[in-house]
Amino acid sequence: MAASAHTEEGVAGGLLSGLLHPIFGLDHLLAMVAVGLWGAQLGMPAVYLLPIVFPVVMAVGGLLGLLGMPLPFIEVGIALSALALGGMVAGNIRPGLWVAGLLVGLFAIFHGHAHGTEMPSAANPLAYGVGFIISTGLLHLAGIATGLLIRWPAGALAIRCCGAVISGFGVFFLASIAGIAG
Repeated sequence: MAASAHTEEGVAGGLLSGLLHPIFGLDHLLAMVAVGLWGAQLGMPAVYLLPIVFPVVMAVGGLLGLLGMPLPFIEVGIALSALALGGMVAGNIRPGLWVAGLLVGLFAIFHGHAHGTEMPSAANPLAYGVGFIISTGLLHLAGIATGLLIRWPAGALAIRCCGAVISGFGVFFLASIAGIAG
């Protein structure tokens, strides 16, 4: 199972496809939730800046994909997003805001590019893109809402465990790309 949101053919139909695609693409779902969780861990202003950076930069990556500009190692970048962002949450890593934003933006390029290359086959590419961005934002909000548990020691531990699970899936995605996992 390579990065799961990018193995299907002809999935982009319009707004509904755009809304559903990130939810059913486990790699995208996990990375988006991780962005929200990490933002919640980092607190203000990261809790709202990281979930803004991701879809904005993802849209740029989508435009690059739509224009046919090549980007090497897209699947690896997507798998690494789950591994690294989950690892940041699991380790409760607290870099400066600009470092966190740069890391989130880097991974957003890969996610956006992968979906931008799918858009030309969409029945309505604009509606698909809008749905995709809305769904991405909702997944960030789910991560932030879960991240509110950080107020309690058991909640903080649960969030770190979620990060470890997300990171573990990142390892699985990488192994799948390498042909190691079945």
